[in-house]
Amino acid sequence: MSDQSGAPKLFDRQALRRHRKRAAGSFADHDFLLREIGARLLERLEETLTSFPVALDLGCHNGVLASILAQQEQRGETRIDSLLQCDLSATMIGQAKQQGPAFVADEEWLPCGAGSLDLVLSLFSLQWVNDLPGVLAQIRYALKPGGLFLAAFPGGVTLGSLRQAFLEAESETVGGVSPRIAPFIEVREAGMLLQRAGFQLPMADADVVPIDYPDPLALLRDLRGMGESNALNQRPRSFLRRDTLAALLQAYPQRPDGRVVAEVEVVYLTGWAPDASP
Repeated sequence: MSDQSGAPKLFDRQALRRHRKRAAGSFADHDFLLREIGARLLERLEETLTSFPVALDLGCHNGVLASILAQQEQRGETRIDSLLQCDLSATMIGQAKQQGPAFVADEEWLPCGAGSLDLVLSLFSLQWVNDLPGVLAQIRYALKPGGLFLAAFPGGVTLGSLRQAFLEAESETVGGVSPRIAPFIEVREAGMLLQRAGFQLPMADADVVPIDYPDPLALLRDLRGMGESNALNQRPRSFLRRDTLAALLQAYPQRPDGRVVAEVEVVYLTGWAPDASP
């Protein structure tokens, strides 16, 4: 299955919309990771020493970035005059603390005119787009000359232990494996896509954030609470079998104290829209 651009459609965007709608009401109970990564992302913005009259938070969830920016504004630290927010889910948008216009939009079809934005921010949304090169090209198109794009999303090794535990559990209980964890882009490939999309000074880097949980079930609950459940087109449509779940709990590596660690590799992208001026 592929879209009009020819890119394979790995992800079910309607399922993702349902997941975000389901998660919206209690999202604030599970957004600790987004708050941490959002703060790190905005630290990179502070390093630019540039003001941004109009910015877009692409895939805003419940307005995590807006709430951090509001705190910075109270301290006189923000250089964003107007922040637009959009998300795939209308229900999630309803939870957002709105500093400016907010609207429903699909990250794959950016509804912004050429050169209409000074800054595009994206926090943990681009991992679910089917055509990332096309989305990056749309973002560059929407930026004014000299505009900035900053994004953070999970990459490479993210949830590697959970992926391996699922493989072992299903092999043991059903004699085969199903696509349970989405593939994540490697940081080097992400940097190449930025360059391909025509950004100047493209930069991609990554760090790994370990998250401590009492058991794998707590991790699965957190993923659901964040709206990050399996949205692969080829995902299993049936509930996870009890024996497979039991095998998963056994297969997931534990520390001596019985707790488990989920690894999240965060890929950061930075790129500037071409500008003829110095």
